[in-house]
Amino acid sequence: MELRRRDYHVERPLLNQERLEELGRRGSAAGTRQWRIWFRCSRARARALLLQYLPILAWLPQYPVREWLLGDLLSGLSVAIMQLPQGLAYALLAGLPPVFGLYSSFYPVFIYFLFGTSRHISVGTFAIMSVMVGSVTESLAPDEAFMQDLNSTVNVTARDAARVQLASTLSVLVGLFQVGLGLVHFGFVVTYLSEPLVRGYTTAASVHVFVSQLKYVFGLYLSSRSGPLSLIYTVLEVCWKLPQSVVGTMVTAVVAGVVLVLVKLLNDKLRRHLPLPIPGELLTLIGATGISYGVGLKHRFGVDVVGKIPAGMVPPVAPSPQLFAKLVGNAFAIAVVGFAIAISLGKIFALRHGYRVDSNQELVALGLSNLIGGIFQCFPVSCSMSRSLVQESTGGNTQVAGAVSSLFILIIILKLGELFQDLPKAVLAAVIIVNLKGMLMQFRDICSLWKANRVDLLIWLVTFVATILLNLDLGLVVAVVFSLLLVVVRTQMPHYSVLGQVPDTDIYRDVAEYSEAREVPGVKVFRSSATVYFANAELYSDALKQRCGVDVDHLISQKKKLLRKQELKLKRLQKENKLLKQAGAL
Repeated sequence: MELRRRDYHVERPLLNQERLEELGRRGSAAGTRQWRIWFRCSRARARALLLQYLPILAWLPQYPVREWLLGDLLSGLSVAIMQLPQGLAYALLAGLPPVFGLYSSFYPVFIYFLFGTSRHISVGTFAIMSVMVGSVTESLAPDEAFMQDLNSTVNVTARDAARVQLASTLSVLVGLFQVGLGLVHFGFVVTYLSEPLVRGYTTAASVHVFVSQLKYVFGLYLSSRSGPLSLIYTVLEVCWKLPQSVVGTMVTAVVAGVVLVLVKLLNDKLRRHLPLPIPGELLTLIGATGISYGVGLKHRFGVDVVGKIPAGMVPPVAPSPQLFAKLVGNAFAIAVVGFAIAISLGKIFALRHGYRVDSNQELVALGLSNLIGGIFQCFPVSCSMSRSLVQESTGGNTQVAGAVSSLFILIIILKLGELFQDLPKAVLAAVIIVNLKGMLMQFRDICSLWKANRVDLLIWLVTFVATILLNLDLGLVVAVVFSLLLVVVRTQMPHYSVLGQVPDTDIYRDVAEYSEAREVPGVKVFRSSATVYFANAELYSDALKQRCGVDVDHLISQKKKLLRKQELKLKRLQKENKLLKQAGAL
């Protein structure tokens, strides 16, 4: 197919900047002066601010009770049934007594009900957040620091008190960071955490979670470790101490895990026929507690159990300012990770159901949940994907479902919590490991990214390896820095191409890739895939010279010579005119 001959004729006047401004009548743009709007005081302004920072006042008066209330009640009950075992288990993951997982499933959830903008995410305990908290509590309050000299046993009461103080102070700091970032409209910070980075980080964190639960599965006592290579050392210690495993604990964990997996498979198979999923985790906890109490697993087989769970609420406790300096780095990392997980899930559900999630208000809502929760001795929380999916699939329409689940947890805290004192910790470990399935399945990203985008695959792998080797806090720093450096490298090494016209079309493509594309005679169309700025300007000039034969430096030098000649010629003419005037005057 031959290229059709076309005559191109382009004619326009040559303009300099002054002539362009005169022709276009350029004027100074009117400033918006946003700061004046911020400090404007009026009834409408006060109402807008109130509705912005307390969204419940906007949607609750318009709540359609007949259409949505039943779905929210059923959804809240379903989420609470999941929240109970996960709260107990994730507190164990954070290195705290299980009852504090129940507190963290009540206070933050109710606060988010008041301030959140997502209608479907389930706020509360989450494995990734819990393991990050656990790495902090176990490094700053290790078992070795509470050894009793007489019998070389750990003073559990003093250790737990210290860890609770660390976790609650950490939660307050996380909340302060999130509220502060939300108030200054810093919600865009999450854009620096790309999807491959987040998925690689959560996959590595799930490996940390899995390894941390091995001591409960095998009934081992392990040394507390933190810092780089701590995960590797923990795995080696588990392998070294395997002969010391408690058989009763292993059997309990395996049986509980098998039951949980079977119930999940049954739920998946009967999803269309069941109005609500079978609460496998709750049934497993109740059954394991009954068997442990009836058989006496602790005394007869040495199976470690949860122990005393106090009934009732705890009074608010002020955070310890002396710990702020030790916790500030970890608090910022936890704040960013928690917000990234929550906003990514929130936007998925918002897009699916046709409403908008305010990222800055989400920061404020999560921050207040953690801040107020920390005062009531909770540890940092975010949202759970598994519970959020259940909340959506069982008919949840608003955060009324979250309020219902938190009230159900409140009843358990006040009256029913002490019934789980004989619950084996191995069962909670099995609950955590089985719930890691979704995150561990993210290893399949390696194959899909290899086919789709290998630069994103590189980000995923670097994030995963750094988080495995350097621990969760340093791994996140390395991942973000590497991702930003990769952005800089991409802008400094863009793809340059000379475009040609595809025959019988007005489409232009790279002549090196499209063999039928033809350059327009007398015209060079040069394209760069990145914006030109100081870091890649010289590379752009070199590529332009190589691809098009245009030597910018030579053109600039020729232009300077021409301007110099014009200046000399103008001076000569002025001098001659001056001499002629002087001669005429004589």
